[in-house]
Formats: sequence, structure tokens, C-alpha cells
Amino acid sequence: MKLKFVSLLVAVVGMVSLAAPAAAAEVIDIGSRRELLIDGALVERLLGGARLRLHHPEPREVSLVFDAPWEGSGTSGFHCVFKDGDLYRLYYKAWKISFDDARKRIRPSPGATCYAESADGIHWRKPNLGLVEFQGSKANNLIMLDRMIGEMKLYAGYPAIMKDDNPAATPDARYKAMYVTSKPKGMLPFKSPDGLTWTQMFDVPVITNGAFDSQNLAFWDVERGEYRAYWRNFAGGDNNTATANPIGVRSIRTGTSKDFIHWENQVDLTYGDSPEQALYTNVIKPYHRAPHIFIGFPLRYIDRGWTESTLALPEREHREKRRAIEQRYGAALTDSLIMASRDGVKFKRWDESFLRPGPERPDTWNYGHQALGWHLVETKSALTGAADELSLYATESYWTGNSSALRRYTLRLDGFVSVEAPSSGGELITKPVRFKGANLFLNFSSSAAGSVRVEIQDVEGKPLPGFALADCPPIFGDAIERRVPWKKESDLAALSGRTLRLRFVLSDADVFAFQFKE
Repeated sequence: MKLKFVSLLVAVVGMVSLAAPAAAAEVIDIGSRRELLIDGALVERLLGGARLRLHHPEPREVSLVFDAPWEGSGTSGFHCVFKDGDLYRLYYKAWKISFDDARKRIRPSPGATCYAESADGIHWRKPNLGLVEFQGSKANNLIMLDRMIGEMKLYAGYPAIMKDDNPAATPDARYKAMYVTSKPKGMLPFKSPDGLTWTQMFDVPVITNGAFDSQNLAFWDVERGEYRAYWRNFAGGDNNTATANPIGVRSIRTGTSKDFIHWENQVDLTYGDSPEQALYTNVIKPYHRAPHIFIGFPLRYIDRGWTESTLALPEREHREKRRAIEQRYGAALTDSLIMASRDGVKFKRWDESFLRPGPERPDTWNYGHQALGWHLVETKSALTGAADELSLYATESYWTGNSSALRRYTLRLDGFVSVEAPSSGGELITKPVRFKGANLFLNFSSSAAGSVRVEIQDVEGKPLPGFALADCPPIFGDAIERRVPWKKESDLAALSGRTLRLRFVLSDADVFAFQFKE
């Protein structure tokens, strides 16, 4: 009887072993696209001391101070930045916050959209556009002011402006924008031939199921051939209420469109096992170096309450002044997270801060601080001869004084998340993949003593002849793109299209991205 049981058990285990490869047979066709580790989608196993590490932008100079009469302490809460040929364009909200001390209330000015530009993404200027009159003069950089359109109010302080990459976009609609309206409430589309002069594309809002009291945006998704929008929602709340703060948790909703007018497939974003958190903005866009991946920098809103730590933060007097109007104005704090998705709906969200408030100093650690712009751009490194880097822009001095500011931050190209291992070593083994190309390139960094080696395996995990770990000499340095060599075989063309695994073995090193190409 015991022998029969053992035989049966062996048979069952054998069946499970045979079934396991079929169950794990999902193959990811990466072709020749650049693959980032930001979402862990290609990671099957991490061994030894290897881990996925979130990296953080480094603060640089203040790019712009918003101290013009039409700007103010609420300026640049929602800014849009992109490179357009040789020009960097920046659109931003202008808004002045003042306090009515007698009635204990905020008295904001009307909202506006302003424009700035740069030749390098580092040094910015506000051109005198001569388009919109403000206090009797058109000598300003304004492109739009709050206004009434019949019974509908247009809020110019909620801009989301982009250059349309749709090849079918007509010349008069090469640039597009979404603005917030009320009565009716929603997202109203605009178009422009030059990014400066704008006309409505439709008579009424085209997306109406949401709360919209945030930056609500839309763009052309070149990978999928459709427009995609993201906007503010309130999970568990009544988004159809007339108030700007329905009960619920600040959340994000998305939808798709073929023409920027008719929107469908509207759903709320999901974040796997991440805890529920209030996300004020979304700042989502395809990453230009890997456009199959959506990357967002949502502003996390958290009310820490009125505690000893709250009182110890900068500008206590002004914080208490805001608290007298409404406690959350003095106690709420913000920072920026990072999240990524391959389908635009299911996101991997890092719950640790991507951009922390940083050292305590004037104009920091307040509600609205560290709101990152939509989106990021490539700029030259300050280090002569070094590779280009990513520039991101975040708000400072929100609420306080008579102006606010925009600070630039930098990050290495693709440098959001890496697989990292200490000097004792670690490994990453990928899920089964198929690629196209003859060479493998890495974006990596090591210490002088550290290294990266790569093994190519079959789907069962056996090294391929000529591509075993022993065949790959240690790779060391710090490069955005370094070709991986093997001792005898380096041309991968014969492996192109086969189902394989990659094994990265690291010591005191990071790998940020990899790509197969000719």
C-alpha cells in the first residue's frame, strides 16, 4: 500500500513538473524596443543581493520665477513641457492666491495660461506675445484667460497642452489642448496651428464623467494609434456633484478616442497591491525612449494633521494662517510618485516617493510643493562629454509670498529604476522573451571594481553554447549604451525570434535598461 502511494505521488509530481513549463510559457515579444525595469514586467526572479531600486531626480537651478502681475503664488501648478524641433516649449497655469484676513477665506485671482520657451531646456524666457490684454496692455506672455462661453465657464488655469504626434492631424490642429469647464462640467478640446493661438474643437465638453479639479490631459498614443486621456476622478464619491470636492478619494480615470472628440473605454486606473492613496494629478505620457510604456508622476496628497512635526515645518506663521481658513490648507503635504503601465490602465506604482519635499527651507513642505510637470525632456549634461540626461520640472514657493517658482531636476536617461546588486553579487533572470536584432546593448553603471555579465539561456534555463556566463567578459563602466560582448559569439542574429531568457549577473553595479538591435 505504501509503495502504491509513493508511486502515485511520483506520478502526480511528474504531471505537475510537465505542466509547469506550459503554465509558465507566456512569452513577451520585445522585438528591438528598449526595455526598462521600471515596472518589473520582465523580471521572473531576483537572486542573491539583487533588488529593484527606485532612483530619484537631483535638484538643479530654478528655471523660472513667476512674479509678473498676472502670475503669483499659485502659478505653475499645472505645467506642460515638451521639445518641439529645436525649441523647448512650456505652458503653465498663472494664478494669484490672496487671503481675506477679515473673512478668513482665500481670494484667488482669475486663472490664465502662460507660455515660456527655451533653446536648451535649461535657460528659459517669457516672450512678449502680444495676444491677450491684461490690465490694459498686451505686453505679456499670456495665451488664454478665464472666460465665459455662453453659459459655460472656461478655466484657463487648467491647461494640458501638447503637440499632436498623430500623422493625420491637420495643419490647423498640429497642437491640441484640453481645458476644464463648468456648466456643463468636463473637458473641452482646443486646437492650434502654432501652439499660441487657439480655437475650440467642439461646442460642449467631450468628457463629462469625472471631477476634473486637476490637470486633465490627453495625447496621441503612437504605439496603439489612438488618443488617450487621463483625468481627475473621486473613487467612492459623487463625481456629478456641483462642488469641487465630492466625498471620496482622489483617483484617476482614463479613456480612448480616435478623433479627440468621441471618447470610450472609460475606466479607473488600478495599481495592483498598492494601498489606496489620494493622487492629485496624474502627469501620464508614453516615455519617448520606450513609447510602449506609459510613465506617470502623480502628485500624492496627504493630510498629516496638526502635530508637532507640522508645527516644526518651514513658515509656521503662514501655515497657521492657511489653517485658520481650513485645516488641510495648513496640514496637507504633497510629493510626487512614479508609476508605469503597458496597457494604460493597470499601473505598477512605487509607493515610495520619487520626488521628496527635500531639505526644510523657505517655500517648501507645503500643499502643492513638488508637483512635477507633464512631462520630461532630454537636455545636455552639465558634465562636459557626458551623455544627455532627463530634465523634470517641479513647483516651489506655492501659496506663500507674491510669486512661485519652477525648479529643474535631472535624472540619467532611463534612470527611473535599476536592478542593483552589492559587491557580494546578485542576479536577475527574465521571463521568456523573443527579440529581434544582432546585438544586445545595456544602460548600466558599475563601480571601478564592479561588473555586469549576461548569459543567454533557453526557455528551460540552460545556457546556450557560446553565450554562457563564462563566455561573457566582465563589463564595467557607466554608459547609456554599451554593447555586450561574448568571447566567441557576438552576433545574435541566429537567435533572433527564438524564445529565450536573459540572466544578468551583477556585482556593485546597476542595470537600468537593455535593448536588442542591429
